[in-house]
Amino acid sequence: MITIKEVTTKRETKAFVKFPFSLYKDSKYWVPPIISQEVKTFDKNENPVFNDAEARLFLAYRGNTIVGRVAAIINWLEVKGQDLKKMRFGWFDVIDDIEVTKALLDKVHEIGKAQNLEYIEGPVGFSNLDKVGVLTHGFDEIGTMITWYNHPYYSKHFETLGYKVEKEYLENKHAFSDITKDSFDRIQAIIKKRYKLNALNFTKTSEVMPYTDKMFDLFNESYASLSSFVEITDIQKAYFKKKFLSFINPEYIKFVTDENDDLVAFGIVMPSFAEALQKMNGRIFPFGIRHILHARKHCKKVTFYLIGVHPEYQNKGIHSVIFNEFYNTFESKDIVECRRTPELAENTAIQKIWKNFNPQLVKKRCTYRKDI
Repeated sequence: MITIKEVTTKRETKAFVKFPFSLYKDSKYWVPPIISQEVKTFDKNENPVFNDAEARLFLAYRGNTIVGRVAAIINWLEVKGQDLKKMRFGWFDVIDDIEVTKALLDKVHEIGKAQNLEYIEGPVGFSNLDKVGVLTHGFDEIGTMITWYNHPYYSKHFETLGYKVEKEYLENKHAFSDITKDSFDRIQAIIKKRYKLNALNFTKTSEVMPYTDKMFDLFNESYASLSSFVEITDIQKAYFKKKFLSFINPEYIKFVTDENDDLVAFGIVMPSFAEALQKMNGRIFPFGIRHILHARKHCKKVTFYLIGVHPEYQNKGIHSVIFNEFYNTFESKDIVECRRTPELAENTAIQKIWKNFNPQLVKKRCTYRKDI
């Protein structure tokens, strides 16, 4: 018999966070989150997303054993601001038992119906800076710190229960040796001169800070046209700065400004922390921080986290300026591989800017939808 219990205590929240550690304990490809950070994600006093959203966490039990989990999420900025009557679910993990999946998703359905919402979609997080999608291809590729991993049976469970694919996301990688500098070197010089642009590089995090609010504003502007986008609020900016900037080498942050020093484009890359996180197994102390610091300094693989271009400058070759700066940095650090975070399959514009680098599709993932 399956029992669904809502998480109400700190102890249960920790059990919710730690459930995947047992589910994927034998996987070479699953990348554990940092337990303490993941717990803070669901702390209303820590995560400002709860000013505009709500989440209820549920655990599935068979007897006294946890066999599944799900977060039922409503983003009120989306529901009220965009009139999108969507019930979200995320942080979904389950054993290979469709009855457990059904029981968890029925609970999400129940909440959505009580709130007069129209459909369910997931797995998704609170916003576009959270993890997204259930993996459907690429199960034998190591994950990243900013994506979920799952067993192959997840998608089968959703489809059997009548869920349909809503959005598809693609993840690609390419070797640094496949980057042809000639494809952007000349054009970037022309673009900078034509539009009076400057490329900014950094060596200290403190140098980046004066531009971060502008960066989030530009993020909101440049991604606003994509489906499923939810704006990052002012109070969330400070939270994300604290959460992510400590992981990012300042030399892996590139900004492009115009003659008025206004930000018109940015690019953010992160070292691959996947193997470091596997060694840490969810714990920063006592030795986990060493693995993070070593990867931050020595890792030869990087992940492109975000690229944003102001709408007025899109389709004008601004990305060539960003690529040129990253190329110089990667060459000096002997980077061997570049990976991209999940990109909407419908976002053909972003896919076109990588076409000259011999990209290899390594993962596919999608969100699933069902009417309430």
